[in-house]
Amino acid sequence: MLHRIWNTFGIIVIGIGLALVMAFVGVRAVGLTPYAVLSGSMEPRYPTGSLIYVQHATPADVTAGDAITFRLDSGTLVTHEVYDVDEARQQFLTQGIANKNADGSTLHDAAPVPFTALVGKPVAALPLLGYVNVACTTPPGIFVIIAALGVFIGTSLIIGRAKTRPSPERSSTWKRPPTKRGSRS
Repeated sequence: MLHRIWNTFGIIVIGIGLALVMAFVGVRAVGLTPYAVLSGSMEPRYPTGSLIYVQHATPADVTAGDAITFRLDSGTLVTHEVYDVDEARQQFLTQGIANKNADGSTLHDAAPVPFTALVGKPVAALPLLGYVNVACTTPPGIFVIIAALGVFIGTSLIIGRAKTRPSPERSSTWKRPPTKRGSRS
């Protein structure tokens, strides 16, 4: 019975693991790059902790109202909404839709975004999965995953050995079959 429960648990864990690998890595095969949303500047469109999928885009693909992901000079990635495209200066003017002034109007970003900083446009978002992505891709998270795999494999081996070990009541020693006395062949 324990073996059957453990097998079911194992199938569920493997299924979840494969789904996460597809969500974090497999989507790259179709041209999407996943990023975790770490701030609330784009709520409610992209809630904090969401995993957004960004598709490569050119500046010509971007219009006012689109959300874009871009790289700051510091290397930090940001996803904000474009409120204007300045073709002459080759830059986007952006805003975080949740960043508000005292009067309730949306606060524009202080610096324009050069066309060269464009990473792409978000095409999908999965709430809360960004937290899982961050946890799985940082050194402590990687350590926990490796440790959990070790425990899982070790437990599987122990349960597997317990199932194949004969129980005392089923154990038998080889005995010579009885022969008929007095008969010779």
